[in-house]
Amino acid sequence: MKFNEYADRDMLAIEVANEMAGDLKTHLLHNDLVSLAVAGGTTPAPIFDDLCAADIDWARVQVMATDERWVAEDNPRSNAAMIRARLLQNRAAAAQFMPFYLPGQDPAAAAVELERQLQDKLPLSVVLLGMGEDMHTASLFPGADGLEEALAADAPAFAVMRPDSQPEARISLTARVLDAAIAKHLVIFGDAKRAALERAMTLPPEEAPIQAVLSEARVHWAP
Repeated sequence: MKFNEYADRDMLAIEVANEMAGDLKTHLLHNDLVSLAVAGGTTPAPIFDDLCAADIDWARVQVMATDERWVAEDNPRSNAAMIRARLLQNRAAAAQFMPFYLPGQDPAAAAVELERQLQDKLPLSVVLLGMGEDMHTASLFPGADGLEEALAADAPAFAVMRPDSQPEARISLTARVLDAAIAKHLVIFGDAKRAALERAMTLPPEEAPIQAVLSEARVHWAP
């Protein structure tokens, strides 16, 4: 794990976008298609505003979320909607997008279908992760039913998670898929999340799921 500290969040957004664009360009030199999995929520949105203008062959980039709430894209809690609005713009509008919410299916059936779709896209080329103060990442929440299976070395690519703290089911990439990504970035803001990350390093993944995906990750922090 490499820790990078920035003076402010604007500087972080610019630098992380540049690093991710560089990662994608490098992978495109050696692969016909590359994959990019990104966190939802508010933290990565400014990074997307910069990344979407990067001069790369976006038509060869497969974009997906790291996890998705089981809601339609017209729901304000949809990660897919935020990714479309903030990342799949400008040059990045040419990218392919793989939604995790499949209308008319339940999450368990969708997980099976998504596994089939993802098989030829592994390992993921670039991943952008977030982390909550509870040390969750993607939808891998401490204490959630199914977490042990989602952390297992032989886990399927997707897990259906139903954390008590959340109003809807979620579908998430599992720890083995996230950790195996060729380039990994974790973005966190504020003293509380920095302290949470430091604490996570002393705990098992069952208590701090972020700990399961940090090998060789680049961590980016700003106040």
